[in-house]
Amino acid sequence: MKRIILYFVLAINVIPFVLNAQTSREENMLLHPKEMRLVEIATLTGKGDLAKLEPALHKGLEAGLTVNQIKESLIHVYAYAGFPRSLRGLQTFMAVMDARKAKGINDVVGADASPISDERSKYERGKAILEELTGMPEKGAKTGYAAFAPPIEVFLKEHLFADIFERDVLSHKERELITVSVLAGIGGVEPMLSSHLNICLRVGLNPAQLQHFVSIIEQSAGKSEAQAAQLVLAEVMKKKK
Repeated sequence: MKRIILYFVLAINVIPFVLNAQTSREENMLLHPKEMRLVEIATLTGKGDLAKLEPALHKGLEAGLTVNQIKESLIHVYAYAGFPRSLRGLQTFMAVMDARKAKGINDVVGADASPISDERSKYERGKAILEELTGMPEKGAKTGYAAFAPPIEVFLKEHLFADIFERDVLSHKERELITVSVLAGIGGVEPMLSSHLNICLRVGLNPAQLQHFVSIIEQSAGKSEAQAAQLVLAEVMKKKK
């Protein structure tokens, strides 16, 4: 009888640990609510679907994203979808903020970007960030588009990876999620999507979370966009085996 009671007591104590471990594993297979909202906001902004973007912005704030984090995500979009999409997204966010203030809702503004103290040139800073993201040091002569059109390689390093990725309002992980969301939404840029999905794996996202990302793309952008993203993700994971 004592042995049965002992087993019962042990079971009661062990069950919470098992349940917590299972919950932790399940949570690790999904994007966090804030990350989910960043995916939706970036995808809809890149596509220019302002009707769906408006409720997505409300949901982003309610999920705990700060005003500055959402602003930053909308700014980030322009690097991949252009100024017009980014500006329309910002204008939509301005209307959302006005509506919330009219209802007496005071959203958290959040931190501004920290000043840059690195004295290296923007090109060198951008080059270092790109190498950190890809894990591939740049060596040898320029090839591909960098050799064919040298100015765009300079713009890429100095502006995209220094001016934008260097800003700390969003983490590199969050910025990569935004990037793949825009690329998947606009379509036709599979090589770039593949590169950035690889970077996503390097900055802390796991395959299950990227699969969750594809499901959000289907909900926000559509089935064809999700199917195209799924094919790219499958190819990326195949090469990892």
